[in-house]
Amino acid sequence: MLRLRMMRAPQKYVQGKDSLLQFHKEMTSLGDKWLFICSRSGYKMAHDKIEKSFEGTSDVRQYEIFGGVSSTGEIEKMREIVRENHLNVVVGVGGGSAIDTAKATAHYEKLPVVIVPTVVATDAPCTGLSVIYNDDETFNSYLFYPKNPEAVIVDSAIIANAPVRFLVAGMGDALGTYFEARACERTDAPSLESGGITQSAMALCRLCYDTLKEYGASAKKACECHVVTPALEAIIEANVYLSGVGADNGGLAVAHSFYNGLTALGGHSAPHGNCVAFGTLVQLVLERASKEEFKEVQNFCMEVGLPVTLEEIGITKDEEIRIIAEKSCVEGESIHNMVADVTPDQLYAAIVAADALGKEALAEKEK
Repeated sequence: MLRLRMMRAPQKYVQGKDSLLQFHKEMTSLGDKWLFICSRSGYKMAHDKIEKSFEGTSDVRQYEIFGGVSSTGEIEKMREIVRENHLNVVVGVGGGSAIDTAKATAHYEKLPVVIVPTVVATDAPCTGLSVIYNDDETFNSYLFYPKNPEAVIVDSAIIANAPVRFLVAGMGDALGTYFEARACERTDAPSLESGGITQSAMALCRLCYDTLKEYGASAKKACECHVVTPALEAIIEANVYLSGVGADNGGLAVAHSFYNGLTALGGHSAPHGNCVAFGTLVQLVLERASKEEFKEVQNFCMEVGLPVTLEEIGITKDEEIRIIAEKSCVEGESIHNMVADVTPDQLYAAIVAADALGKEALAEKEK
């Protein structure tokens, strides 16, 4: 089947220190009746700057603190608020779940959506999809949209003052971008937009990985000191734009299937990006990546504080690994984009091997 190559991205991307003070100026063409779907921390960090940007305008603003998970019930609740108040723009303020809830609400109500990430823990802001959960917080599905968000605006000062662990988790999510896209390109698997993968997409994915290696450790230090530096700006762009647009137009493989399999355990507390980072190491084992490439990725993880062992993401029992392997390989999972289809037994072996290599590396580091 002929697969048309394609690229999609947000219509507008804005990033910089105190950029939210320009929110209305940058977004005014989208509408004048705004629903802000906020996480609690997102509201606290962004509300005053956003409100200041509206000074002197007559625009309607309604702020709602959402329930914490991008669940089917939460999305329906926000849709009702839009309809009851005749609002015409939806804005997601916060982390991945607030963003995914806003994108889904806007999609179903046929409205433009603006994304304001107050942490950069995932690449959700720029993508044309949401991860939807059931009301009991188990994974439900990916919801794919016909377009990407109208706009994304990232205030680097807010990111610099957010907990460092979110920046690190975002680097973990971004780490999978190049390797998953590379796997999809090898098999002519579809991107997340169901198109062929362009050279432009692969260039963005490669730049994402190169940026992580070059600036990751320095950006982490800047965030620890709550200052905005060129390194931090570079990593924010990698976590948000390069990873999001790269994943959208490049596709997914083992790393994200590993995460979805892990959610089947229930009650896990490791961040999405941390799990994707370990899943990337698992994918490299499955691909028989060179020793040099595996070590490069593993060393990056250790340098910035991403996990290289199962224990670091809370997995300590063999039966848990078996469940992850089974659930990661169900029909429809992105793991099937690999060159040779992966069985649960093969994935189990790769997980165990990646974990053993991680234990070895940590032991060596402690000497």
